[in-house]
Amino acid sequence: MSYVDLALAFLPQLALIIVAAQVFGYLAKFIGQPKVVGEMIAGVVLGPSLFGLFWPDLQKSIFVAETMPILYFGAQLGVGLYMFLVGLEFNTQLFRKNARSAVGVSLAGMLVPFGVGALLCLWLLETPGLFAANISFANAALFMGAAIAITAFPMLARIIYERGLAGTALGTLALAAGAIDDAAAWVVLAVVLASFGGGTILAIKAVVGGVLYASLMLTKVRGWLQPLADKVEKTGVLTAAQLLLVFVLFSVSAYAMEWVGLHAVFGGFLLGIAMPRGKLSELVTARLQKVTVFVLLPMFFTYSGLKTQLNVLASFEVMFIALIILAASIFAKGVACWAAARIGGADNRTAMAVGALMNARGLMELIIINIALKFGVIEQGLFSIMVLMAIVTTLMASPLFHLVYGRHMSKPDDQPPVPPLNAAMKV
Repeated sequence: MSYVDLALAFLPQLALIIVAAQVFGYLAKFIGQPKVVGEMIAGVVLGPSLFGLFWPDLQKSIFVAETMPILYFGAQLGVGLYMFLVGLEFNTQLFRKNARSAVGVSLAGMLVPFGVGALLCLWLLETPGLFAANISFANAALFMGAAIAITAFPMLARIIYERGLAGTALGTLALAAGAIDDAAAWVVLAVVLASFGGGTILAIKAVVGGVLYASLMLTKVRGWLQPLADKVEKTGVLTAAQLLLVFVLFSVSAYAMEWVGLHAVFGGFLLGIAMPRGKLSELVTARLQKVTVFVLLPMFFTYSGLKTQLNVLASFEVMFIALIILAASIFAKGVACWAAARIGGADNRTAMAVGALMNARGLMELIIINIALKFGVIEQGLFSIMVLMAIVTTLMASPLFHLVYGRHMSKPDDQPPVPPLNAAMKV
């Protein structure tokens, strides 16, 4: 195909992706679910599981193979920018203030999933089509533990803020524990990527390079960016040149993580955390969130959906595996966090609410499994199973929270404002 033909082939794809994401997002909101749930489902619907199942010729004529690199680029840019925006909204003060009180919940929310993941891998490694043939038990167990332990932190924050719980014991406990859990899961994933299939030298490069870069970002870069933040704070305006500088920094940060052997999303997230808070972060978020949420992220969901083949679940053996993984994931995360909160002194209703909130995995799960599939850690069968797990656990979160906690709340007259990123993303 010529470049003109590629553009003409890709534009109908993009239009269909955006429309499908908005339609399914609206339907999700209509039934009381976060918009991201509908967008995730839209990606699966556009793939071979539904659209390609009933209208295979039409699906293949729209999503032609030659345009997949363009879709892949948009998807990776979208998820990288998304993680950058999540980093911008990451409340470091809340994290530091409540980290100690959340350690018990976060430890339980990590240790139990990793134990369950290890037990599952004793069985799953014997089943073909799930893990890479040459993967070690340790890497498989670490990946499963990270995939089960991950929390949809932006969705958790959204529920906390819109319910008026931001300053309560439940809100601060859940947010701090979710932040610790996600940080640990990303670190473990980085270790898996560093050690899988790359040899000792590449593994050392990835681990040492990642640690050094994270240390630089979290200790020095914010200070280097402070003059820019002060200037924006003084003028109240983010100029085109300043926004382009942020884009350049994002690109460099993403490339640096790819270069050391990790993934671009780590670079985006670290830069987001390192950016000084205030007018600069607010204006950058306002400029980037709409194109990221409404255009680029749906491309990521669709790219994931095109690789998801739910027809593999038609096999009794695979469906049985999927149900076991789903039940084990829900039990490991939810019950562990509930028990830890109870031991920490929370009443039963609050502890159950923590378990319900921490069990949602959402987009974070999709990011992890896409990275694992890209690096060859898992195969198509396990990828499709984990997509199903991400959707089901995300669907459960809001109604389960309302059942165990939200319906007992008296709705306050004055709700605290929802942060811009979470308000736009509804995840």
